[in-house]
Formats: sequence, structure tokens, C-alpha cells
Amino acid sequence: MFTHILVPIDFSEPSEAAFAYGRDLAMQFGAALHLMHITENPFLRAVVSDPISLEEAPMRWLQDRLTDDDRRRGAVAIVEQSDEPANEILRYATSAPIDLIVMGTHGRTGLARLALGSVAEAVVRAAPCPVLTVRSSASATPASRALETGQVEK
Repeated sequence: MFTHILVPIDFSEPSEAAFAYGRDLAMQFGAALHLMHITENPFLRAVVSDPISLEEAPMRWLQDRLTDDDRRRGAVAIVEQSDEPANEILRYATSAPIDLIVMGTHGRTGLARLALGSVAEAVVRAAPCPVLTVRSSASATPASRALETGQVEK
């Protein structure tokens, strides 16, 4: 049984799909949803904006996505600064009581994967718990697909 589900969010289509899956699973299991966004360290990059606002915007977005039902189940929103997102996800998953990580994957292969790396692959290889990866083409949630196919009553 899952009691704490971590969903790393980078605001891409695959992470939106992962968010939908993670929320559905959290509702099914009555689990707490942990939403995590990792920002790059602004002091290592040329940044025009105020570094504080770079952290506040993702936190507001995450907080706005949480419903009252999510909050009742103990939902948490986390924004961390790191230039190594996979390491930060793994650190959090190890330090918090995370039972499952649900994350988006861009599905890159070949040279694109070599050049850009794969956060999802690094997390899958070293995670202390199961990892469910979701591609953006699978944007329908399990519950919505079940409704569409008539496998559950409306």
C-alpha cells in the first residue's frame, strides 16, 4: 500500500501526465501527495529576475494545483534549488517516507538522451522505492480511461 507518493514536476507535458497519475493513485490509496519542483541555482547562472521570485512562482503554481482533498490527505509542495535534479529527487525520497515516485519522462533516445541525460533514468536506477514513469502521450489518467471504457460506473 502507498501512503506517500512523490511527483517531481518540471511543468512539461510529461510531468503534467505524471501529476494526473500521481493524484489518481493518491486518491485511490488515500496517500499523501508530495509535489516537488527543482529550480536551478540562480547564483550559478546569469539571471535577470529576482532569485526569490524564481522560487516563489513554482511554489505558487504547486500550491494552486493542490485541492482541498489533496490537503486533507496531507499533500506537500516542495521547491528545492539544485543543479542535479535526480540527486535532489533521490535525496528527498530517501529522507521522507516516500513509497512511490511517479514522474514524467520525455522518452528521449539515442543522441538526445546522451546529450541531455535522463533524470527519470537516474531516479529509476537509484530510487529507494518503486518508480512509475509516465509519457505525455499517456495524458489520460487511469480513472478517466476506466470511465471512457466503461470499466467503472459513473
